[in-house]
Amino acid sequence: MASGFEDQAKISALPQEGVHCFPANAKQINSRRVITAILFVLFAMAAIYGFMKMGMLIILACVGVLGAIISVLVFAQTFLIAKYRVAVDYNEKNIVLRFRYSNIKIPFESFDARDGAPDRAEALVDGNFSNERAMYLVLDNVFEDACFQTSTRDLASKEDFLKLKEEAFAIADAYGARNSEDKVRFWNESEKKSDLDDDDIAAIVEDARNSVGDPDPAVIPETVEEAETAEKTVETSETSDAEEKAEETESSEETPEKGNKEE
Repeated sequence: MASGFEDQAKISALPQEGVHCFPANAKQINSRRVITAILFVLFAMAAIYGFMKMGMLIILACVGVLGAIISVLVFAQTFLIAKYRVAVDYNEKNIVLRFRYSNIKIPFESFDARDGAPDRAEALVDGNFSNERAMYLVLDNVFEDACFQTSTRDLASKEDFLKLKEEAFAIADAYGARNSEDKVRFWNESEKKSDLDDDDIAAIVEDARNSVGDPDPAVIPETVEEAETAEKTVETSETSDAEEKAEETESSEETPEKGNKEE
């Protein structure tokens, strides 16, 4: 789906054929192979032991079989990402990402690239366990709910990452999908920042003030006068009530005395 923002001069400057592959980091591949091989042995032993005992250990056997299968799948997947983790296919005009056993393709007409940011776990690694901070790149299909990120830790070398970034930015700039009004927006923390400037905020405040209206100065004294009058009325009524109660008390005290004199 064309975005309508393509720049034909920039598109013609891009390679018109060929596939540029960017394999995964060799350390990442080797570590996954070692870990999955160890896990496979452990799960296989648990499965064998569980099947030999049967009875109450049948659950352990099932868990062992499932874990062994997953370990084999992850081990085999390392050979796939060794060929490429991300590829730029100029023949088919797609950005191809290897995800498990499937290939995710993002057409150039729907592609956008931008600098990424680490999540909390990655930021912790960058700050405490890594001598050099990783660089991140977002690979986005702007017309679909799909957004992917890769980093210098994922690819074979920093040079590969910088080459991928260069090509990705050039493709995104040439095809201009990022400029389309039909794109899907992802409201992450960096995009949640308000786009309003001081003038916009002042205009909103002015509109709110106009909608409410300023108080009429002539009304304020009347309102105060009414309040004072009401307060005086309350005080007068309270005084009258107090006087009436005092008179009633005096009259009640005088009545027994008169009765005694008559007797």
